[in-house]
Amino acid sequence: MHNAIYFISDVHLGMKHYKYGKEQENMLIGFFDKLIDEKAKELYIAGDFFDSWIEYRQVVPKGFYRVFSKLYDLVQANVKITYLAGNHDFWRGSYLYDEFGIEMADTHIEKTIDGKRFYIHHGDGLAYRDTGYKIMKKILRNRVSQFLYSLIHPDIGLWLAKSTSSKSRDYTSQKDYSVKDGLRDAAMQKIKEGFDFVIMGHRHKPLFLREGKGVYINLGDWMKTFSYGVFSDGIFYFRKYYDLESHKIVDELIADTKAQ
Repeated sequence: MHNAIYFISDVHLGMKHYKYGKEQENMLIGFFDKLIDEKAKELYIAGDFFDSWIEYRQVVPKGFYRVFSKLYDLVQANVKITYLAGNHDFWRGSYLYDEFGIEMADTHIEKTIDGKRFYIHHGDGLAYRDTGYKIMKKILRNRVSQFLYSLIHPDIGLWLAKSTSSKSRDYTSQKDYSVKDGLRDAAMQKIKEGFDFVIMGHRHKPLFLREGKGVYINLGDWMKTFSYGVFSDGIFYFRKYYDLESHKIVDELIADTKAQ
C-alpha cells in the first residue's frame, strides 16, 4: 500500500534451535522488499526483533548481515523505522541509529497519525501474576546494572543472554491469557483514555479486538504466524504474510476496520 504505515513484532531473529531460521529470514527480507516496492512511509518494530541483543560499546552480536542490509535499503528508500524495545532487545546503544538511521524508543510510543491516536507498547510487564518479571525488568534496565554487566567479556555476556532468552520466550508463549489477560485489559484502558488503536506484541498470538470506537491489535509473531499490521487512508488492516505449513507467501487479510 503506497505511503502506508506498517507494524511488526516478535521476530526473534537468532533463536537457538529454530529450524525455520533461514526461511524466517528470507520471508522477512521479502517483506521488507514489499515495503520498498510499495513506497511505505513508516515501519514500527514493536519489540523483540532479536531473540537476544546486548550491545557493547565496541561489540554487537554477530550475524544478521542480510537483514541489516535490507533495513538500510528501507531507510535509503525513505521509509522511517522506529524500533521499540521489547524484553529481549532492550539493551541497546546507538549502533542501530548510527549505522542505519533507525529511531529508538524505550517504553512505549504515543502518536497521532492521520487524526487517529496510536498507543504502541511491546506488552512486557502488563500480564497479571508477573511480579517477578517486573522486578527483574527494573534491575536489568538499570544503567548501573548494565554498566556492571558490560565489564563481562562479550563472549560470556552474549552467551548468558542467549541462554536465558529461550526460557523467557517459552514462558511468554505458554502463559495462559484465556482467563485474565493483562495486555488486553491494559489496552482497553488506553482505548477508554481516547486512543483509537492500541498495538502490542509479546504474547505471540494474533488478536484483533474492537472496543467501542477503538481497536486493540496484538501483532502476533514472525516465528509461526507471520502477521503484521498496516494503516492506510484511515483504515487499519491486519494481515498474514506467510503460511508456515504450506511454506508459501499468502499475504492475506485477517481483519480490518472498514466496517467500523
